[in-house]
Amino acid sequence: MKNLLLSTALILGATAASAEPVKYVLDASHSQIVFNYQHLGYSTTTGMFSGFDGEIMFDAADPAGSSVSVSFPTDSLYTGWAERTAHFLTGDFFGAEENPTISFTSTGIEVTGEDTGTITGDLTINGITKSVALDAKMTQNMEHPMAAKPWVGFDATTTVLRSDFDMGMFAPYVSDEVAIAISIEATPAE
Repeated sequence: MKNLLLSTALILGATAASAEPVKYVLDASHSQIVFNYQHLGYSTTTGMFSGFDGEIMFDAADPAGSSVSVSFPTDSLYTGWAERTAHFLTGDFFGAEENPTISFTSTGIEVTGEDTGTITGDLTINGITKSVALDAKMTQNMEHPMAAKPWVGFDATTTVLRSDFDMGMFAPYVSDEVAIAISIEATPAE
């Protein structure tokens, strides 16, 4: 009986230890943030940030106990048109010179389904921090077929108002509302 209790305690201890969050780092080559907005009702215009770093404290046993933190240079913006990018980086919009970093730090995660959740966190753009909620979905959680190590993928969406971050120039003609789509891959930190 004593051996059974000891074995049970060891198994439960091992299970509890494996339930601790694991630090994952983003795969910068396969992580991007794409945003779009309406331009005068004529077109949907798109921009993106890519190649950024971040970390996820991933708790597979208790996803609500996970967290995410991402930051990247404001001037890593890509719009596909040099003049637009240059204007967006000025004080009229992102204010990249005074505010060189954009960041997101989660403050809570609510599990909404088997592989979905709402990630609430603090988004800082143009030196202004606002709470936002991301509708997130885990797209994959398995060994990477080429890297031969654990890998996870997530997609998320949200909508923000440019004016909340003192970037409302030309609104409402150019939509104040900006749709954001995020897709990331991450692997355990070494």
